[in-house]
Parts: sequence; C-alpha cells; structure tokens
Amino acid sequence: MFAKRLLQKAVHHSQQNVQHGYLKSEDLDLRVAIHYGIPSTSSTLAFDPIQRLLAIGTLDGRIKVIGGDGIEGLFISPTQLPYKYLEFIQNQGFLISISNDNDIQVWNLENRCLSCCLQWESNITVFSVISGSHFMYIGDEYGLMSVIKYDAEDGKLSQLPYNISANSLSEAAGFSFPDDQPVVGILPQPHSSGNRVIIAYANGLIILWDVSEAQISFIGGGKDLQLKDAVDSDVQDDAFEHHLQEKEISAICWASSDGSLLAVGYIDGDILFWNTSSIASSKGERNGQNINVVKLQLSSAERRLPVIVLQWSPSNRSRNDYNGQLFIYGGDEIGSEEGLTVLSLEWSSGMETVRCVARVDLTLTGSFADMILLPTAGATGSNHKADLFVLTNPGQLHLYDDTILSTLLSEQERKQFACPVEFPVVIPTADPSMTVAKFSVLPTGGNSSKGLSELASMMKPGSTPTPAGGIKWPLTGGVPTQLSVAKDNSIDRVYIAGYQDGSVRIWDVSYPVMSLICFLEGEVQGTNLAGSSEPVTTLNFCWHTLSLAVGNECGVVRIYNLNGCSGKTNFHYVTETKCEVKSFPQGKGPQYKAVFSLLKSPVLALQFWNCGAKLAVGFVVGHVAVLDVSLSSILFVTDCLSSSLSPIVSVSWLEFKNAHSLIKSSKHSELEVAVKPEEEIIFILTKDAKIIFIDGGNESNFSVSELDCEKQLEESSKDTTAKSEPELDASSTGTEHLSSSETASSQEHPLDALVLLCCENSSRLYSMKSVIQGKDKTIHKVKHTKRCCWTTTFKKDGRVGGLLLLFQTGDLEIRSLPDLELVKESSIMSILRWNFKANMDKLMTSDNAQVTLTSGCEVAFISLLAGENDFRIPESLPCLHDRVLAAAADAAFSFSSNQKNKQVTAPGILGGIVKGFKGGKVNTSAILESNFTHLESRFLKTPFVDTARNVINKHENVELDIDDIEIDETPAVTGSSSHEAVRTKGGKETDREKLLGAPDDSTPRVRTAQEIIAKYRKAGDASSAAAHARNKLVERQEKLERISRRTEELQSGAENFASLADELVKAMENRKWWQI
Repeated sequence: MFAKRLLQKAVHHSQQNVQHGYLKSEDLDLRVAIHYGIPSTSSTLAFDPIQRLLAIGTLDGRIKVIGGDGIEGLFISPTQLPYKYLEFIQNQGFLISISNDNDIQVWNLENRCLSCCLQWESNITVFSVISGSHFMYIGDEYGLMSVIKYDAEDGKLSQLPYNISANSLSEAAGFSFPDDQPVVGILPQPHSSGNRVIIAYANGLIILWDVSEAQISFIGGGKDLQLKDAVDSDVQDDAFEHHLQEKEISAICWASSDGSLLAVGYIDGDILFWNTSSIASSKGERNGQNINVVKLQLSSAERRLPVIVLQWSPSNRSRNDYNGQLFIYGGDEIGSEEGLTVLSLEWSSGMETVRCVARVDLTLTGSFADMILLPTAGATGSNHKADLFVLTNPGQLHLYDDTILSTLLSEQERKQFACPVEFPVVIPTADPSMTVAKFSVLPTGGNSSKGLSELASMMKPGSTPTPAGGIKWPLTGGVPTQLSVAKDNSIDRVYIAGYQDGSVRIWDVSYPVMSLICFLEGEVQGTNLAGSSEPVTTLNFCWHTLSLAVGNECGVVRIYNLNGCSGKTNFHYVTETKCEVKSFPQGKGPQYKAVFSLLKSPVLALQFWNCGAKLAVGFVVGHVAVLDVSLSSILFVTDCLSSSLSPIVSVSWLEFKNAHSLIKSSKHSELEVAVKPEEEIIFILTKDAKIIFIDGGNESNFSVSELDCEKQLEESSKDTTAKSEPELDASSTGTEHLSSSETASSQEHPLDALVLLCCENSSRLYSMKSVIQGKDKTIHKVKHTKRCCWTTTFKKDGRVGGLLLLFQTGDLEIRSLPDLELVKESSIMSILRWNFKANMDKLMTSDNAQVTLTSGCEVAFISLLAGENDFRIPESLPCLHDRVLAAAADAAFSFSSNQKNKQVTAPGILGGIVKGFKGGKVNTSAILESNFTHLESRFLKTPFVDTARNVINKHENVELDIDDIEIDETPAVTGSSSHEAVRTKGGKETDREKLLGAPDDSTPRVRTAQEIIAKYRKAGDASSAAAHARNKLVERQEKLERISRRTEELQSGAENFASLADELVKAMENRKWWQI
C-alpha cells in the first residue's frame, strides 16, 4: 500500500469549486524521450561497416541502433511483430527491415523516422541488399526472385519488373527441377558490381546468375550432371550423387575474397564448398573425379544439428583469397553443448588441398540469437582483421575481437570458454544489479546546476565506459549534437541509481545522450564501516545543498556532499551511542559528509527538509529517525509507530504557518491544540494503512489517524516505489512548489491542502483538515479493477493537475486532479513493448511530468505532456548518420572509379580497393550508385522476353564454346546447298568485302538445325576431331594465361592507389563534422 500527498492551494475558492480537474486528453502525449540498453527480445543483427553502426532487431517490432560515445537510437514499428531480416543501405543513412507479416520498412536514420513501407504479397524467405546501391533482392516461398528499389529523393519503395522464376531458370539450364521450391539464399557476388548473384533453393540447387548477360554462369547441387563424379573421402560416387539430390540448404556464405568459393550449410549438418569460377569445369577434373566440391563435417555422428549460420572472414596473415576463418553455428552432434565453432582453413593450391589447421568451440553465455562479422575499417592487402559480435538471449551482446580469436585458434584445446568483451552499457542494470533509482529536475541556472557541472568537469568519466582489457570498441558511428558538446552547458536533470554492491552512480540527463557525472563506491578505501557495502534500498537528493542521502539494507545512511571537492579528509560516523570523527584518504570527487548507523533494519524512506538541514529516516521495523545533517547529530528516534510493527513506506514534511486548528488527539477525543507558528510536521504512512503525523522538532507524537483502507496487505504488494521516492509529492508537487512556506502568504496555510492516498484497489482524496482530525471522509474516491502498484502526480501549467497510475497488468491510467476523472489509458506495452515484471515498480521514478522505467537491461525516459519538450528534441538528439564520413567515402569511391576508367582495370580490382576501404567485408563491395546504372536498365525489364530463344541455343551448344574462339577458319564442307551458304559465311572475306567493307547485316535470324550442323560438324574420323579439339584447348589456354598475366599487372598497379585510399580512411574515420 502506498500514499501520495497532493497539497493543493485553495485561495478564494470554495470547496465545491476545487473539485473539478483541468487536465484533458489533448494535453497528453506519452512518448519515449530517451532509451538506453539492448532489448531482451533482440533476435537479429545488421552492421554498416562505413558508418560503424550496429542495428539490432527484436521479436516485438523494435530496432535498436548503437553508435559510439553513448549514441543510441530506438525505432518502434507500428506493428508488434518480429523482424526476420535487417540490413543497412550502406553509407546512405537508411535501414531496411522486414517483419514476419512481410512488411518491408525503410527507416531514415538521420530523421529517426519510418520513411516508407511496402507490403509484400507472398512470404519472403530471403533478402539481400546490393551493397553500395539502392537495389534489393527478395526471394519468396514460390521460388521467385524479385528486385525492389528505394528512391531516396521520393522516399518510396518500388518493385521493378525484373524477376526470375524457377521455371525460367529451368528452361535456361536445359533441365527441369521442381518449381515449388522456396528461395533460401541470395548472395551478390563480390567484386561483380552487382552483375552476378547466387540463388539457392531449398532442394539444394545453386545457381550463379549473370544479370548483364541474362544467363546462368554456374549450376551446382540438385540434379546437376557435373556432380556425378564428385566424391568425398567417405562417400562413393553414386551414393554421393544421390545424397546431394536430397540435401536441403539451410545457410550459405562466400568463402573467398574473390567470390569464387561458396560455402553451403545443410540441414543434415554437412558443409559443402563449391567452386563457382567459370573455368572450374575445364581444370577441375582429374582421374574421372570432379574436385569442385569439398565436404566438411564438424562431427562424425550420424545425427547432427542443421547448420544455421555461416560467416567467413579472410585470414589476417595470408594473401591467398581462400585462406580464412569459418564461423559456424550448428552442424554438431545432436545433444551437444550449444556453442559457436570457429575453423581456420588453408587452401594451398586448390580445392583438393583444403586443410583445417585449427578449431575452437566457443561456449556461449545464454542461448544463441545471431552473430555478425565487423571488418576493421581501413584494412588493405593482407591486413584483414574482423571482429565478431555474438548476440545471445536475453539481450546480451558480446565482442570477440581479432586478437582474442587469434589467441584461441593458436591454442590446442578445442572446447574453450573465452571471456568476450561485454557491451559497455551506459546505465548498468544487471552487473551490478540496480536496486533503486531517482530522477530529479534541477532549477535552471541555479547554484545546484553550476555545482554539478563543476563536479562533472572535475571527474570527466566519459559518457561510455571503456571496455575491459583496453580493447577498442568497434562501434564509433553517429555525430553528437552541438548542444551536448558545448563547454558552457549546465546540468538541468540528474539520474541517480543505487546498486546491489552498495555503489551509487549519477548521470547528467540534460540531453538525450546521458553522461556519467561520478561513481560512488559503497565502501571508501581507507575506512572500515560495517554494512556500508550492503544493497542500496532508497535514495534522496536535495538540490539546495547538493546533498545525497543513501540508505541500505543494513540500516546505514550515508550522506554525500556533491558540491565539488571540499578538500576535507574526515567525516562523522554516528551511532545511537556515540559520534566519531573518521578520516579517509584525499581524493577528487564527492566524499562522505556523515554516516549514520542507528538500527539494524533496512531503510525504506528518506526525506530531506529545510533545504537539506534535516533528514527523516523510515525503517522496516516501524521506527522513524530525525537527523540534523548540518551538525551530523541525531535529533530523535521514535519507537514503533504502529501497533502491528508495520514498516514505514513513505515520509513527508509540512510546515504550518500561523495556523490554528481543531485536532483530534490520539489520547483525548476532543482537545483543542494550538499548532505553534512554523511548526514542522512529519506525515508518515505505514504499510498497514495508518497515517501518522509527528512534530519534526521533537518527539511529541501528538496525533495518530488510522484510515480504514486496505488494512490487510500481502508483502508482495508492498509499495516499493514509495519507499524509493517518498518525497515526490512532498517536495516536487507539494510543499516546495504549491504551498511552500517560503512563498505562501500569511493567509494561506496547509490546512486547506488535499491529501491523496493511493492503495492497491482504490485512490482516495482527503482534505488536510479531515486527515488531521482523523475523519475518514473522502472528497473523491475511485476503485480500481486491477491491482495498482505505483503512482505519481505531475504538474501542468505550474499546478498539480494529473495522477499517473501503473497496474500490475502493465496498464497505465492518467486521471485529473482533484476530481480523479479518467483522462487517458495506455500501457507500457504500447509505449515501450515491455511486459510488466515483478519489482519493476522499485526502479520507477518521476519528476516534472517525466517518468523513468527500467526493465532488464533497458532504461527509458517517458514524457507525459504534449506541449512540453524539456529534452529539446530533435535539435538535441545525436545524428545517426555522419554526412561528412559519407561524403569522404563517396569521394574515395569516385576517385577509385575514375582510376578504373583510366587504367581499364580487370573486373574485381575496384572491388578490392573498395574492400580495403571498408575493411574487407566479405559479402559484397561498396560501389557508388552511379556504377549501378547498367543494372537499373536491366531491372526495368524482364530478363527472358528477348533472350529466351538465344539462351536455349547457347545451352544447347555449350560444349562448342572452345571452337567459337577461332572464327576465321573455314569449316568442313558438305554437299548440301544450305551447307555451302554456311561455309561461305564462315570463310575469309572476299576481295569486294575487303575493298568496300562487310555488309551491315546486324539483324539476327533463326538458323535451321541443318545450318547449325553444317557449321560445326567436323570432317574426318574421331581421332582427327580429337586432335583438332586438343589444339584448340592449347591455344585457348595460352590466351587465358596472357589475360591472367595482364590482370596481375593491373592488380599490382592498383595496390598503390589502395594504400592511398587506406590512408584517407584512417585520417577521416575518427574525425567528426565539426573537426573538418
């Protein structure tokens, strides 16, 4: 049970005129102003390697974006559905998300809003963004791959005409396969400028599709004929072919820097490496075996887990495109301990020489949710480094940097429990465990604000804690607002939290980016105080003198002076029997002012009074102590105020000026008591529904009133919030602001005020006079249909006008005061997507129509009033997209593109340069949007309208590509007239053609089967045809070798430019826009 006092002026108004509230629904707008921490429902990760931002999707329709220096952002979807895909449009400031209802959403990071949505009709099974562009591939359950584009200028998503169905691919491939197989993987090939893309189907079929040529470049898996001879050391030819046909794909990733090697995971736990290079078939066969496929098994057990996630990172010490580390979740024996497997693979000379040189099985903390590789910015050449983020439930983010992984792989043990770097949270809630919190708004421009600013300047702890081990945290994205980095900023709001280990942390909450002011340990070094490191149970802050009172479970009350550094090296240690002066070592920051240890009972209530000169303390055993803070002495300690030994849950002070009243004494039924001028009265609420008031200047207990309201309360329904913040109504919306003795005239007195008593099943409003007289006469009363666990009052236009109630169902009600009429209903689920948890009310606190809540690792600040913007949003929000960095990256890409045009580099060289700038991201290359104009022209039409007939012809004669190299050789002659025409066309030019030029006959025509046979049929026996083919192969090989040498020369020439781009990245990555 809990109570809130509402002291309402009643000047020149009758009792009836005061009963109507003025709060309306249009005055309210419950919204999230600040959010910190990783949601417990986190499920998927995305990373922008240029902006260095991490996005986390959840199961409840939220997206958390994390940058550097405490910069965080929260996006909430209109629908409360899980996200199944999440990916950045790299370096463009947009984030793409797809929910379970196949709603494609585009989030604008710079404006922190939902830019547009596109509802997809079928079930999306796979999604991929072409890196560096605004084009996206979508695969669905019907085997259809489609393309969509986001137009940043118009802010719209549009589906393009380009799509590839299973039927069309079946025709292009020349053999049939089921058209009901869903697409399970789409991967654009690295360094292909978006021209090539891998399409994987659930039945095991893998196709490398060339967008520009509208043809298939590679086919693997399924019923592909080239798999007939593919063998494994444990599987025979026929069995292996049959085994492949039945494999269902569960995960794919590129396993080489050049995009020629594909790793495919299957539901039976196998991992196959496929060589997708175009010349693989010509040089891969040896002794009747196809070595373009290599099988890998993590366990020899018959039943294994599916391979859920595959990621690959190039080796840090090798220039080989294939050497690297493979990260695998799944594939191990069923029933084995859940973990993450890291393999170090070496490919010395080809597919047949793969070797696993090291293996590490990482034990996870919590159940696996997702993982992602973070390439190090600026990595070039052989300097490939990648950090690994692992997301586990509930909402735990761990970092394995390259140093940790290299150390683990160099050791011999397979099973390892590495100590990853935990996410450096701005507000710790779990380690150590937060037990109580306090939010306080300070007067603008007062001495308290200046004093805290000086303290923050002296301590300078930084906004984000440094990760353990001195490891550099890889997330550095975002740009702080100019307001938060200004030197002359004052502190307007503070957030104070107490912890299980007795420590206290204080943050500056003047802006949405919170910064730590100071950290107070539970036990100061050099002192030996019993019980000082016990869990904190309650806090109270006096902004007049910047005094902080901390009570704990052992009954110890610590009082700190936060007003800079006093230079004192001693404090008073006070018990019931003695007062000692103790010393502590000299140090910067807040120090003990006094420590009181009176009763061995948890402290439940603390309340400063008289500008911090006095402090009232309420204990679980029902005693109340009044302390003189200025003199570090005890004024008095009461006996138990309740006959039932009920705990004290709330304490409030009130000063009476020149007032006389009839007060019903607890000992005399009718006795006129003259209240002395400037009498300090302490109002005390016990858990058994007794309101007790005593003289704050001495121990004379002149009246006890018992209101019959919920006398029997269970321990589990105790008002822990009232314990942690009993002063809310007394100081914030009561004595100091409404009927303060410093501002009230002599005609006004607190006897005209109102007292609000909130219980689990009802809220009641009394007049102060009736409470003092012990009359259970309510002005207004509201019964709750649900169990209420926390309340607070708030002001509108300088007057207390609203009451916020939280119920154990998570529902919220806002009622007007003093009539207690319902104005608005909401819930923490609709605002934050949180479920109510036990003891959540302990960590709730509020001030000035702003409420703070904590759940798991999350801390949120909610603003209640529509017309107020104390946090100065949006101008005070940090920007989640760095335009300066984006422009620098675009300039580097543009320069590299110009160099490519000048040098006529081979395909893939620009991709290597860009990959060096990005830090070696494996899946795609980041290239400017202007380089994708050729793709847009392809995507604006369907791929099989004009080329279906030619694609079929090409596949019918695919074995004759070698002959096509020599087009100036006269083919064999037959007796047919049609063959004569073919011979003339395939022979050398005539004298007329040499003189006048060949006729322009570009119109294609369909040739007959006889014409094709006449053109390509060789005369002679089989031996002469074989010799002819062998000669053609030798000549073709020589041409390929010349091309390869030319490519290597161009690659070598581009390395100098790569180092230049690397230096530019390193110079720009740590610079913000105001430093340019």
